[in-house]
Amino acid sequence: MSRVAKVPVTIPAGVEVKLSGALLSVKGPKGKLEFTIHPQVKVAHDGTQVTVGAQSNAPTASALSGTTRALISNMVLGAYKGFEKKLNIIGVGYRAAVAGKNLNLTLGYSHAVVYPIPEGITIECPDQTNIVVRGADKQKVGQVAAEIRSYRGPEPYKGKGVRYTDEHVARKEAKKK
Repeated sequence: MSRVAKVPVTIPAGVEVKLSGALLSVKGPKGKLEFTIHPQVKVAHDGTQVTVGAQSNAPTASALSGTTRALISNMVLGAYKGFEKKLNIIGVGYRAAVAGKNLNLTLGYSHAVVYPIPEGITIECPDQTNIVVRGADKQKVGQVAAEIRSYRGPEPYKGKGVRYTDEHVARKEAKKK
């Protein structure tokens, strides 16, 4: 059995977990998330904990039980505290601003890049060179941050572009004469 799946997921106060058939729903102060459980995985809920196990001794069932436990843990944490990713914009004239349901990015192209903000995600720009992506779904927050970064990834010579706050960009030496 997976070592990850052996540890039960504790449910903090203020988070409500419902298990109906193969559908697990988690509701908390930051949002509501749903997850469909794979048939090779068994999930039990007893009020304060959620335990996950494999239905059989198959290696795929063991792997799926560990993955399911991690996903449920992320759902509970997301519904309780939420997740966030911070991005920095580096470059002369590069900036970001939130306008309604869109994120407007000026990244050195001849046109402004307009990114529509998806449901369940909030984006803030504390200043013109910082972006904060927040939400209850960890996968969705990471995907949105990756999509914003992909418009102009950091380049290795001057370091210009959009990067994560904790990201290290390996710089290359410029061409010599």
